[in-house]
Amino acid sequence: MKKRIVFLLLVFGLVTSSFLIYHKLFSGVMFTRFTTGDTILISTITLGLLVYYLKLDSKPQLVTASVTTDKNKDENTNDQNKSDVSFNDVAGLDEVKDELQEIIDFINNSEKYKKMGAKIPKGILFHGPPGTGKTLLAKAVAGETNSSFFYSSGSEFVEKYVGVGAKRIRSLFEKAKKGAPSIIFIDEIDAIGCKRNMDSNNEKDQTLNQLLVELDGFNKNNTVVVIGATNRLDLLDEALLRPGRFDRHIYVGNPNLNARKEIFKVHIKDKPIHSDVEIDALSKKTHGFSGAQLANIANEAAIIAVRKNKKLIDIDDFETAIERVVAGLEIKHPSVLLKEKNIVAHHEAGHALVGKLLSVDMVQKISIVPRGQALGYVLKFPDEERYLHTQNELMWKIMVLLGGRAAEQIIFDEVTTGAHNDLKKATEIAEEMVCNYGMSSFGNITIKNQYIKYNINKIEREIKTIIDECFEKSLYLIKENKIILKEIANYLLEKETITGEELKEIVAKHNKLPNTAS
Repeated sequence: MKKRIVFLLLVFGLVTSSFLIYHKLFSGVMFTRFTTGDTILISTITLGLLVYYLKLDSKPQLVTASVTTDKNKDENTNDQNKSDVSFNDVAGLDEVKDELQEIIDFINNSEKYKKMGAKIPKGILFHGPPGTGKTLLAKAVAGETNSSFFYSSGSEFVEKYVGVGAKRIRSLFEKAKKGAPSIIFIDEIDAIGCKRNMDSNNEKDQTLNQLLVELDGFNKNNTVVVIGATNRLDLLDEALLRPGRFDRHIYVGNPNLNARKEIFKVHIKDKPIHSDVEIDALSKKTHGFSGAQLANIANEAAIIAVRKNKKLIDIDDFETAIERVVAGLEIKHPSVLLKEKNIVAHHEAGHALVGKLLSVDMVQKISIVPRGQALGYVLKFPDEERYLHTQNELMWKIMVLLGGRAAEQIIFDEVTTGAHNDLKKATEIAEEMVCNYGMSSFGNITIKNQYIKYNINKIEREIKTIIDECFEKSLYLIKENKIILKEIANYLLEKETITGEELKEIVAKHNKLPNTAS
């Protein structure tokens, strides 16, 4: 707007000055209202407007807010960055904490290491599934060493303006050096640390290059440790992973049975818990859950207890919370047709029956109460912690997943869309068997991702062979135990839920033993 007004005034001044000068020079006539001095004044003002307009037009219009704010951020001093988290707040992960003790001792007692010529590891990389406590561990290291803690996410360094990401990297490391001893934690480091290629020369690559330079350029007198966290280790650039940058790679996985017990104890210590709540039983029922999910279960149980106006959180609240986390929100007034309800009952009964006969997992509960997008579900958990699975056990898992569709085929002589998620999981297991575990006619080989697309037809045939074989075995089990299937389904239609003990009683009445098919 300002520029437009100046332009209009400039045009007016130029026209007026030109008109007066023309009449003075060529016609010798000057309007009575204007003297020669007025003409000079108007011309001078017009010239000034012209100079001002040219300066205004050449002034660069840059978006600098994202850059200039970095300086203000950097002025925050160390006291605001101290972590109040210690290893006492980190339940489980004992192996990881033991590994980090050396780093902590080096920061706290650096002289004894320097006398031996030892150097502190410059970088530690946490990798593993989400929700396993990587950020909490980084905060705990800073808290145990009373170091300054500088948190940043990889996405904070990704900008469309060239040089902004690299500048932020420099600013972050300058702050850390001033506040040493300090911990720099870069969450989701794969946002800036992805592998580079010959064709790319973008802002993200420049940011990564600056990070590599900063990791190499630490002053030996500064005690600064960089901790990175990622869920995708395979995406990171090799230059970032080499010793001298990220010296230690620590896998932070989902907690085992003992770790889950410790995590539950941490999250219920400030809650009023009923005496019927057994931590051991809860830990067994939450196999494969991350630490974040366990914390969510404890919180959901407390919310459910408040909703029911209870003074103590009992086992029913925890079991409802587990169902809420696993299966989703319960639909209070479902509009499910009777025919569909009958199909769902037999579908879930098929899963439970095949699983029980094969003893793949311990069935905790079967339900046809809709939750989330599922019209029914089977809650099950392994009877023991397992790290290895045989080929037969993987086949049995696929058979259990296909048990629902097999029941539909036997009882209704047709199949429905209800097995969508089951088929997806079964296909994933079969794909792992073919491509990663060497459990197919390909023999004892693994197939790398870059070669899968060249052999996709052969791989799909192998996967189909496994799925078809498992489905035929599931059909056989359902046919041989059709009476039990109908009894379980009828019980579900009447009660809507079956517990593991009730299922065991139904199967035991018919004197059926596990592993009746192989």
